[in-house]
Amino acid sequence: MAVSSEFSRILTLLRKEKGISQKAAAASLGVSQALLSHYEKGIRECGLDFLVRAADFYGVSCDYMLGRTPDRSGTTLSIEEIPEPDSAGKENVMKGSILVVLNKKLIANSLNILFDMLNKAGSSSLTREVSDYIMIAVYRMFRVVYSANDKNQSGMFKLPEQIAHQYCAAAMEMRQANASAVASGKPLDGMDRIKDVDSLSLSTEKITREYPLFGTSLLNLINSAEKAVDFHPPQK
Repeated sequence: MAVSSEFSRILTLLRKEKGISQKAAAASLGVSQALLSHYEKGIRECGLDFLVRAADFYGVSCDYMLGRTPDRSGTTLSIEEIPEPDSAGKENVMKGSILVVLNKKLIANSLNILFDMLNKAGSSSLTREVSDYIMIAVYRMFRVVYSANDKNQSGMFKLPEQIAHQYCAAAMEMRQANASAVASGKPLDGMDRIKDVDSLSLSTEKITREYPLFGTSLLNLINSAEKAVDFHPPQK
């Protein structure tokens, strides 16, 4: 059976998450430690019977083990199933640092305005490039914070640590270049244009008026971001 290249990585990650040795896992899965080692390194391909046993043992679906879905139960999230950022629940309760709560709200509220503008623009290419840029930025910072605890398993990520920063930086530059091409009215081949440029007309007053709940957050974010950049114009 030809298995996904993701299989060996996920098989190793699940064993480490379970906190058991390769020898113990092999015994539970009914194979030799040497064979399991080959599976985890991608040297050998397993059969369907082993795939099913491993999925049952680790409590995940075969699709997850093959890297066909990010959901361990094997289901694929629909738009309706993704919770809103401000949904109630313990995962959204921010206690402690005022700075954490403030920055989370500034960023989340500003993103509401940005994605409303993308919706008005009506360009799938612009939406895709902007979204990918933001997702990569979040991914990069998540990896940084995640790495603070050296006990966390690096197997969560497919991108090797030694190249992750450089590859992400390059990908973000490409996404920004593509987005800028669309925004300037000169999209590259295969990209669609902004359908309604006039809908993107904004001013400080208009932002406050059209986005009474989020406008102040965006204006504060702009100010905070420019302070973080720490640009000092040359003295005349």
